[in-house]
Amino acid sequence: MTSTSTLAGKRVLVTGGSSGIGASIVRRLASQGATVAVNYRSDRAAADALVGELRDSGCAAAAFPADVSDVAQTHELVNAVVSEFGGLDLLVSNAGVEHFGALDTITQADFDRLFQTNVAGQLFVTQAAVAAMTGGGRIVLSSSVSVRLSVHQHALYAASKAAISAMVRNLAPELAERNIAINAIAPGATATRMAGYAPNYIHPALADVPFPALIRSMSALGRLGQPDEIAAVVAFLLSPDASYITGTTIEADGGWK
Repeated sequence: MTSTSTLAGKRVLVTGGSSGIGASIVRRLASQGATVAVNYRSDRAAADALVGELRDSGCAAAAFPADVSDVAQTHELVNAVVSEFGGLDLLVSNAGVEHFGALDTITQADFDRLFQTNVAGQLFVTQAAVAAMTGGGRIVLSSSVSVRLSVHQHALYAASKAAISAMVRNLAPELAERNIAINAIAPGATATRMAGYAPNYIHPALADVPFPALIRSMSALGRLGQPDEIAAVVAFLLSPDASYITGTTIEADGGWK
């Protein structure tokens, strides 16, 4: 693992950190010297394996279970991290759920699941983290490039992520009073387990177009993003180099059209 000291001494919580983009973020921040709290909802084995990998490479990390869709668990999670690490300096709210479905198939349960995790989960982990950031800090939430795209049967998910971009814009001046910056990252289509949803992006009129060809036609770079590429942007937003950036959603989408 390549190591720098950009985040040396910083204590960071990454929600949904045991797999996919979250795990890449954890590895990146640990390699830059941060002490990392790896949050997971149910896959303890993956979280423990990741923490073991980091510790074997000389990094400081620990795993913490919590379902961020439950407000009480979210606050307990932050309290546990603060108790273990002695404080909290950085937050990456990465946990989220995906959804595709036509308008007439969306249920109240679908809405509640999406908004309780993708919106309330991010709001309340921010609330808890801000209370713990007594010396200032930096926060990155998770939006999506879907906010500005017309994706087939993706309205519910896109709406939940649009709320995040609005959230960071409006929290920025309030949190600046506490010396806390807050931004969001909006990934495009990324090569993770959630990329299994990819065929759902295809409108029926394009059903005969192979997905790789479709990606080449829709993205300036002509490919899916890699989790490490998303993690690099998150690390930048948490670093001193981003000292004049707050209230912003940065797209990391390969030039998605």
